[in-house]
Amino acid sequence: MKKIGIFGLALRNLRRKLVRTVILLVTVAVVTGTLLGATAFITGMRNALKIGTYRLGADVLVVPEKNEAQAKSALLAGEPTTFYMDRSILEKVQKIEGVKKATAQLFIKPTSFTCCYNVDAFLIAFDPATDFTITPWLEKRLKKPLADDEIVTGSSLPVIAGDTLPFFGTPFTVAGTMEPTGMKFFDQSVFMTMKAAYEMAANSKTKSMQPLELQKDSISAVLVQVQEGFTPERAAIRIEHDVDGVKAIASDEVISTVRRQLGGLLKGIVAISLIVWILALLMMGFAFYMIVNERQRELGLLRAMGARRDQIFGLIMTEAMFLSLAGGVTGIAVGSGLLYTFKDLIMRGLKLPYLLPSVFVLLELVAGALLFAILTGVLSSLLPAAAASRMEPYEAIRKGE
Repeated sequence: MKKIGIFGLALRNLRRKLVRTVILLVTVAVVTGTLLGATAFITGMRNALKIGTYRLGADVLVVPEKNEAQAKSALLAGEPTTFYMDRSILEKVQKIEGVKKATAQLFIKPTSFTCCYNVDAFLIAFDPATDFTITPWLEKRLKKPLADDEIVTGSSLPVIAGDTLPFFGTPFTVAGTMEPTGMKFFDQSVFMTMKAAYEMAANSKTKSMQPLELQKDSISAVLVQVQEGFTPERAAIRIEHDVDGVKAIASDEVISTVRRQLGGLLKGIVAISLIVWILALLMMGFAFYMIVNERQRELGLLRAMGARRDQIFGLIMTEAMFLSLAGGVTGIAVGSGLLYTFKDLIMRGLKLPYLLPSVFVLLELVAGALLFAILTGVLSSLLPAAAASRMEPYEAIRKGE
């Protein structure tokens, strides 16, 4: 006669009540999928905020006072926008105490993007002589300055180095593509030199059906790095005091805005996850109490045949572990698939940056979610398993008849 071990007996018992097993498995899967999705979601947004802020490289962003909302929308949601102020603003900002470096950028919303009609590109022109945001990347990756007939594109634009893209009637060659940051301000942008932008605007009057109205001394924003010993908030106050008609947005202010949004979102996700987990624990605990009650005769016979108390305890715990493991793997697979499928839709709705965590971080999250699933099974079956192990053989057989 073939001997059946605890693992084989546990699997046989789970198959015997297949509907109940499936329900418990789905319960664990929901808890695990919710946990993994929530943690990956929050980790991705924090990752994008950290990398995007580092890439921006500016402590303060100076824009026209009336265009503050547009500037914040461009930074956080990558909304293409166009607004201008006079270049003299840059010269005034450079003279303010506490300003270490200052450079100008020009924002242009293109009328069309001929290579990809479903992507809203954002044209950003920078001054290579003073820039400290794009130039370091060019020096590290391209090993050369950007020519006036070249552009660098963000990672979300489906183009490769060597492609030619026309804007306002002027063709540009793609010199390179930047790494993903999770912020549309970078990932869906096209970077060109300030000189190229002015020449493009001048040529558009004869080469484009929709000319670009742009004065040569126009800029959209001034990016500022502050001196050591000055905070971005202090520098922003000085800039607004000394320069009329501008709004100085500290990078910490942008980050804190996103953090406030993340904080509220995180509290909601944690609350929902906690409620789902408690319900799962109660449901599984009740189910295992029913399992033990239904199988009193069987458990009593096992004890009468020589099974030790720890073996009975191990049998119930093994069933819970099998359920938890299978439910955890299912929840991880479904949760990951849903997050990957709908992350763009969610990001568009929330208008927050998102960058998928690295493979190493994802593996950590998956391992954590799987351990959490196993813990759920262990906690829910601990008391029923202990009760089953304390049964006396005769009493268990008599009650189970």
